[in-house]
Amino acid sequence: MSNVYEERVTMIAAGEMQEFVPFGRDHCRRHPSATNLQLRQLQPASELWSSDGDAGLVGSLREVTIHEKQKESWHLRKGSCDIGEELDYDEELYVTGNMVIWSRGSKSHASSVYKAFTVDSPVLQALWCDFNIPQDKTECMEAQEKTEKCVCIVQRSCVNVHTVDGKDYIAPLPFQVADVWANKYGLIFERNNPVQEVPLSPLREPLPTMFSMLHPLDEIAPLVCKSTVAVTNITRVQYIADYTLKIVFSSSTPSLIMTYDTAQCLHAVWALRKIKTEEQNTVLRCPSTAGTPQQIVTSSSLTAHLRSVSKGESPIASPFQNFSSFPNPNRSIVSPGAHSRSHSPSISNMAALSRSHSPSLGTSSFSGVQRFNLSTNTPSPKRGRNSHSPNSTLSDSLLVPETEPVIPELCLDHLWTESMLNIREKNSQAAKVFITSDLCGQKFLCYLVESRHQLRCVKFEESNDLTQLIFGTVTVIQAKDAAPVESVNTMVVLESNGNLVLYTGIIRVGKVFIAGLPTPSLSMSNTLPRPSTPLGSISTPARPSSRHPGTLDEAVWPSPVPELNDSTKIHDSLYMDDCTFHQIGTYIHSLRDPVQNRVTLEMSNGNLIRITTPEITNSQLVKKCLQAIRYILPKEVAVQVLIKWYNAYNAPGGPNYHSEWNMFVICLMNMMGYSTDRLMWTRNLDLEGSLSPVIAAKKARPSEIGSDEDWEYLLSCDYHHNFESHLLAKALHLDPLEVLHPKEEIFPNLGLDSTTLLFGHIPAIFFVLHLIYEELKLDNLMRDGARSLVILLYQLARDLKLDMYMDSYWRDYPFLMKALKQTCQIDQAQTRLMHQPPFLTAEPPSIYHWLSSCLNADMMSPFPYLPGICERTKLIVQSFALYILGDEKALSLEPSMYLSRIAAGQRKQQAEEDDKRLSLNPGTLSSSLAAKLVISLTNLGFTLKDLESVPFGVALPIRDAIYHCREQPSSDWSEAACSLIGRQDLSKQAHEGNLHKTKSALGHVLLSDGVSGNEAEEEEDGMNDMNQDLMSLIWNEDLRVQEVRRLLQSTHPVRVNVVQMPEVSDHEYIEEKENRLLQLCQRTMALPPGRGMFTLFSYHPVPTEPLPIPKLNLTGRAPPRNTTVDLNSGNIDVPPNMASWASFHNGVAAGLKVAPASQIDSAWIVYNRQKNTELTNEYAGLLMALGLNGHLSKLTTMSIHDYLSKGHEMTSIGLLLGISAAKLGTMDISVTRLLSIHIPALLPPTSTELDVPHNLQVAAVMGIGLVYQGTAHRHIAEVLLTEIGRPPGPEMENCTDRESYSLASGLALGMVCLGHGSNLIGMSDLNVPDQLYQYMVGGHRRAQPGTHREKHKSPSYQIKEGDTVNVDVTCPGATLALALLYLKTNNRSIADWLRAPDTQYLLDFVKPEFLLMRTLARGLIMWDEIKPNPTWVNSNIPPIVRQNNASLNTIDGQVSEDVDLQTMRQAHINIIAGACMAMGLRFAGSSNAAAFNCLYKYVKMFLESVSSPVATLAGHHNLETCLSVVLLSLALVMAGTGNLKVLQLCRLMHKRTGGEMNYGFHMAAHMALGLLFLGGGRYSLCTSNSAIAALLCALYPRFPAHSTDNRYHLQALRHLYVLAAEPRLLVPVDVDTNTPCYALIKITYKASQWCEEMPVNLMAPSLLPELHLLKEIKVKGPKYWEIMMDLSKGPQGLQSILSKDGFLYVKLRAGHLSYTEDPKGFRSLLAQTFTHRNPEFLSIKPEAVSAFTSDPALLSFAEYFCKHSKKEGQKQDVLDLFSSILYECVTQEKPEMLPTYIAIDQAVRRLERKEMSETFELWQIKLMQQFYNSVCLQDKFKNSTTGLLINPEFLLAMKNTLDKTLDLWLHASGDVLLHSYLSSHPVEESQINMLACFLVYHSIPTLQQIAATGINGTTCFSELLLKFSRLHLPVQALMRLAPVILGGPQATLI
Repeated sequence: MSNVYEERVTMIAAGEMQEFVPFGRDHCRRHPSATNLQLRQLQPASELWSSDGDAGLVGSLREVTIHEKQKESWHLRKGSCDIGEELDYDEELYVTGNMVIWSRGSKSHASSVYKAFTVDSPVLQALWCDFNIPQDKTECMEAQEKTEKCVCIVQRSCVNVHTVDGKDYIAPLPFQVADVWANKYGLIFERNNPVQEVPLSPLREPLPTMFSMLHPLDEIAPLVCKSTVAVTNITRVQYIADYTLKIVFSSSTPSLIMTYDTAQCLHAVWALRKIKTEEQNTVLRCPSTAGTPQQIVTSSSLTAHLRSVSKGESPIASPFQNFSSFPNPNRSIVSPGAHSRSHSPSISNMAALSRSHSPSLGTSSFSGVQRFNLSTNTPSPKRGRNSHSPNSTLSDSLLVPETEPVIPELCLDHLWTESMLNIREKNSQAAKVFITSDLCGQKFLCYLVESRHQLRCVKFEESNDLTQLIFGTVTVIQAKDAAPVESVNTMVVLESNGNLVLYTGIIRVGKVFIAGLPTPSLSMSNTLPRPSTPLGSISTPARPSSRHPGTLDEAVWPSPVPELNDSTKIHDSLYMDDCTFHQIGTYIHSLRDPVQNRVTLEMSNGNLIRITTPEITNSQLVKKCLQAIRYILPKEVAVQVLIKWYNAYNAPGGPNYHSEWNMFVICLMNMMGYSTDRLMWTRNLDLEGSLSPVIAAKKARPSEIGSDEDWEYLLSCDYHHNFESHLLAKALHLDPLEVLHPKEEIFPNLGLDSTTLLFGHIPAIFFVLHLIYEELKLDNLMRDGARSLVILLYQLARDLKLDMYMDSYWRDYPFLMKALKQTCQIDQAQTRLMHQPPFLTAEPPSIYHWLSSCLNADMMSPFPYLPGICERTKLIVQSFALYILGDEKALSLEPSMYLSRIAAGQRKQQAEEDDKRLSLNPGTLSSSLAAKLVISLTNLGFTLKDLESVPFGVALPIRDAIYHCREQPSSDWSEAACSLIGRQDLSKQAHEGNLHKTKSALGHVLLSDGVSGNEAEEEEDGMNDMNQDLMSLIWNEDLRVQEVRRLLQSTHPVRVNVVQMPEVSDHEYIEEKENRLLQLCQRTMALPPGRGMFTLFSYHPVPTEPLPIPKLNLTGRAPPRNTTVDLNSGNIDVPPNMASWASFHNGVAAGLKVAPASQIDSAWIVYNRQKNTELTNEYAGLLMALGLNGHLSKLTTMSIHDYLSKGHEMTSIGLLLGISAAKLGTMDISVTRLLSIHIPALLPPTSTELDVPHNLQVAAVMGIGLVYQGTAHRHIAEVLLTEIGRPPGPEMENCTDRESYSLASGLALGMVCLGHGSNLIGMSDLNVPDQLYQYMVGGHRRAQPGTHREKHKSPSYQIKEGDTVNVDVTCPGATLALALLYLKTNNRSIADWLRAPDTQYLLDFVKPEFLLMRTLARGLIMWDEIKPNPTWVNSNIPPIVRQNNASLNTIDGQVSEDVDLQTMRQAHINIIAGACMAMGLRFAGSSNAAAFNCLYKYVKMFLESVSSPVATLAGHHNLETCLSVVLLSLALVMAGTGNLKVLQLCRLMHKRTGGEMNYGFHMAAHMALGLLFLGGGRYSLCTSNSAIAALLCALYPRFPAHSTDNRYHLQALRHLYVLAAEPRLLVPVDVDTNTPCYALIKITYKASQWCEEMPVNLMAPSLLPELHLLKEIKVKGPKYWEIMMDLSKGPQGLQSILSKDGFLYVKLRAGHLSYTEDPKGFRSLLAQTFTHRNPEFLSIKPEAVSAFTSDPALLSFAEYFCKHSKKEGQKQDVLDLFSSILYECVTQEKPEMLPTYIAIDQAVRRLERKEMSETFELWQIKLMQQFYNSVCLQDKFKNSTTGLLINPEFLLAMKNTLDKTLDLWLHASGDVLLHSYLSSHPVEESQINMLACFLVYHSIPTLQQIAATGINGTTCFSELLLKFSRLHLPVQALMRLAPVILGGPQATLI
């Protein structure tokens, strides 16, 4: 052995032991698949196992052997959990038979199954693996890879990969696999090597033996290695085709592979990395291994085989076919990107498992290509074993078409090979390999050679440029087994004599003592005979003889490495008999499953015991000190120190009652050469609490009575000192007890032993421990630690004679003076042995001093720190430099100006991670220093919790920066930054933004009250998923939402109220009731479109439940007896298919409830279809709805084909429209093909004529318009233009409902050329506008374009149209096409075409309803001219019409004879309606008041005229149409607002059921109602071009006459309004209660041509205007914290908030109540009366606080600390002070300052009582005062709006109190003390605390500094002033010092 140790008797007690049983074993017994085995046995074994038919016997035999040999195997790893959780648990993967069980558990939590898998054939191996999925390369160059955590289960023919998120892949294996290894990139497969490959023809290269798979969907690619030939020094790249190379180990960090060469018996290490392109090209050009010219054959032989697998041929019986041809010399090499990953895991398991393929197929298809068989089964008898057919020559294989090569993806770089030994050790393959690091972080690769009983360790480290690993020498440790202990950086080694020993790296730490296991006797360890055979190859379940249980070579051929079979067993047993410990009983046989610090021992009797290796330390303080010592010492020394400490800390002998710190001090001081039992205070440490019987016995006293020494011991022990300074002792006024006569004279002079390990390093260790002490001073939680540490430091400083350090320590902790009086002499000779480090300064670095001089802007030297250990020091120093000194670069990477790094004592610097953490340069983002500081702290991971542990004086500047940022932070700050400044509202918003959530944060709260009785009825009306809380907040003053629900429900029977007249017979009465019901049903059937609008996007479906579709109830109930009235009784004629479209709309309404963010997929869509029935109309509607909300793009092509082939017309319509809407404007090719099949005009003229239903053609044409929206695609536009005027015919086609087809073509054309106007590129020859004009006004028909001339040769058999255009058919489509073509272009010439004619003669030629279209179209073109007033409406009416329609409702007498009043009246109302609709679209969703008033006036006017006597002139039907159009326009303007007046109008329309009110008018009225409450008030309409087009389709102003009427307009298009709806409701949510609330928001409009920039105040929740009109949105005070969103940078942030339910988190300011509790803000005024400095604000009742804040901590404070007690005593002033502090904190929004205020107050009171035992708090108060006095702050506050964090009056008061107290002390007795201190005489101890306080508070320099100024002999004050000016001493301090210095003691103040 390299390190020969004397066998020390150091033992390390192992932690808790548990018996270990793999959890999976127990679970398997209960796992359901155990019962499947009986079924398996029924099938013939051949079917299960064999690949060729006759190998059944082999298979069945093998089945038996497998079950015999392999019972089980398992392996464990450290549990990996989400970021942020620090859980320490084990994960176990257990394999048995066909099952794999993945379980998790730890000591504290019981194990549970995480996933269990059962596969079809026995599992050969199961392993964890992470696959990387590259993300889109477009976003950034270095694509962030996403990792998928998976379990891979290897079977004989395939690998199953199961990811954690539930994806499953099956990858077929093209060869038999010997072993599988997980690595950083994916999996590596080793091919099983049959002996058959030997007789290859000389031209064949050997096939590769190692393959990689980077993702289960990728191809398996060969592995390439790159090695340098030693002799020639040439680097070669080649495939790994050497089957003597076996992988024995693979690791992902670092990415290494270790191999073993069975021929040379050597191990080698390789680095695994992605291959480079040039290496790929080299290999693909010349993949030879030997390099001889005749071997240059491409790798396509391999390719062909790998590819053939996926075609479903047998993976085992079809080995590498067609070893192919010579390479083409100029073939282009394929780049790695060429084969993209096709994500379709559709190769089924069956394909991979189907092994039976006929030999004949093989022979025919690959005749001449040699096929040989890699399978181990007997090959098929038709061909011989090596059937070299005579014609299998190379010339044949040249004819084989060349296959594309498989591109290698990973490459191995050779790093290291072990040196050749003298003799070749056969069978020395490593049985176990692991990487371990020692206590100083050096890494070792250890591999165990079982046959030699050796553990060989190779040290390796990264090169300086971090690119490669450098390997060192091999150290051999004799060992039977070994396992790493990761978390303690050690390893456990099982020596051959049975001892368990702990090593760190290659240094022995000590034996592990396990209670209950006998230690093997030491005597026999040397006398053991070394047997000549390898020991330990006993095969146990835990360690089978082959490495992996699943990879037994199932070959009939002998393996290349001959196995030592039974001979070893015999030797073993003989050897065992020789050994003495065989009789002792069980011993440890091997180790397995190391995880963190746990390892399993396998005992010789087969038991498994899991033990825990103890930690190095549990105390934070010891940990920090050890880190520092390890950092500063050379590695060798550091390891020794750590080992010594580890042994001391973990010695056996029961639990240790010593405090860890005491042990550490004693251990450390002993190593430094102190004799701790002679030093008084360490001796006390040693005695204190030593209840361990061993130690107590040594120190026991002979006498039982006790002695004085015991009492003295008690008095001087630490516990007593702690108690004396305890608050309780002060409260009880206990007098301190002193030791009467210290016994320190017992040891007069104490020396140090200079031979010890650390003696020479004492100064270095002292300095790093001092830096640790300074670090602890910045952490409130570690104050006790600092106190313990300072005692040690004081002793060391005294012995090293560092007076300034001693001075600084006792100033911090005055009691040190009393406690430590012993010095240990170190003489000169010894001092020379000490290594004096350069960084040890004479003046101690003090962090408080540094910060103080920073605040005073004095000169400072950089502060020393230990990188990675003193992180807080570094952070605070940098923060002060940034915020106080204003140096913006302070937080950049190299902080050399303010910090100096202490160089490590180790030769090589660790890679500095702490500097890389700050990735973001804050200077770029924010303006003010405060914001820069906050952002920098956030990036360093600093949180509020950390800030609370920073002492209050140091934290003040950081809190100040935070306070300044809190008012108006930038809206794009991260979540962490917002929570740091205490704005939970913003941090929650940022958090929501990062989550892609489906459910809303509040959940959809259903209405809870009043549901009890009618719950069943509530179920099905389809509107119960609305967010009731939200709607009751928006419309809080009435029950309008319930009313809307009542109006829109269609599930309850309607009330048929018909009174039976006396003369009516019963039968007639029944008919009358049914006729009445039929009328009412027209209304019921028209309700669903409105309900769809109302419930738009309000529901997130559960993926496992079908979507509930409410039923459409067409029955009635007749009062008084509530009898049912039904239409199916046969008494009256009911139109056929009456309800078919109604149920379609019902389906759409149900589907539109599904929110676009819901997580649904193709399977769910298919799952909603009723099984075993025909396709229903409801389902058709559902499909269309899912298209409109974007989910249909997930539907698979197969399902689409399935639906369309059923030939159900409605389903096809819904599907085509849905898919087109989902692919809006994408020009998607596949959808275009789908639609073209249904449009004859888009098919080639020779194609077969398909019988496509007319409505389906209409839907397809509309679909084309949607898919090509806004693209101005020439061919599509040309076809659609022709289709507007498509003539009837040929023969019987296109005769009915031609209007709707023409209209759809027109709308589609308008969509395709949407808003393109005159700049239609490349379409000038089509003359689109002219052609449309002709379609609109009529004229001679133009010739059909060439392609379709043939189709129309045979005329229509039904309609004879002349050679003129049929305007009645084409006009609407052409008009709206023009409108959309020139939408918003303000093109006056086109608009003039659309003017209404101004003579009666011309008016007679235009249908009145076409006038409506033209006026509407003209308005849309002249978009900017629309004004929301009646004047603009009238400007559209030609003068002649205006003159003859003075009023609508009366007939004037003087009408000239020749005027046709009917024409005039109809023209008038239609033009008004068209203008109103244009206005509605122009102001859609804006709730513009002027537009509302104007339209409301027209609705009232039309309502009156409908019932007036002159209605007959205009025609009832026309009036009703116009009324519906104007009502819809009104609803457009008020969309989503739920306006009450409009609701009343809609309700009126709902009640009108008789007369002209048909299905269409009801539909219009209820659509208006739906628009009014769009999406339950969450949605509104937008006016983008595409939205206007969608609204035109949906609200086309010609309504169906009855429920099956599609003549003029396809009913399905009524739902396209969805494309115009957008979420615009902003809902403030109180971040504390998480409920929606009211908040005042101010929105600012951008300046535009209509108005200048203007602010508007809204009470949210409210609908916002369209975002492109806005400049900014702001949540206004005073109740809530302000939030500002600047939309000028882009509205993406706000859009994402709106799309996620619009929740904007707001935070109530302290002292305010929400708008619901306090709408006018009066109650908050109470708070104001107290703040504005009124004199009486001290006498406030604390009960009032509850009105201003809901923070429980503040309320409790008010309750317990501010309540006046009955006995008005001395507490009164304290209570008043607390009350005023509380009020200030609450009302000025700084509750976090409350603890600071109280801490200051307490400190001052403590000083007044002279009870200050440490000067820590004085420092803090001093830092605060300096902060507020510092110059930079005054500059800041000249222009700052926010107040000061601490009330300046309070600070002044405190300062005065402190000054007064210290001055009084100085007068009384202090000057004597001060004088003796300054003249360095001994100081009287009783007053020493006050002296320290005085020195600290007045920043008096140390004696050495004062002496340096030479004040001795100074006589006058001015001279003194001059000399002290160098020391930067404040004048007020000098004033107090001067009398003492000048005049001696007892002089009074000047």
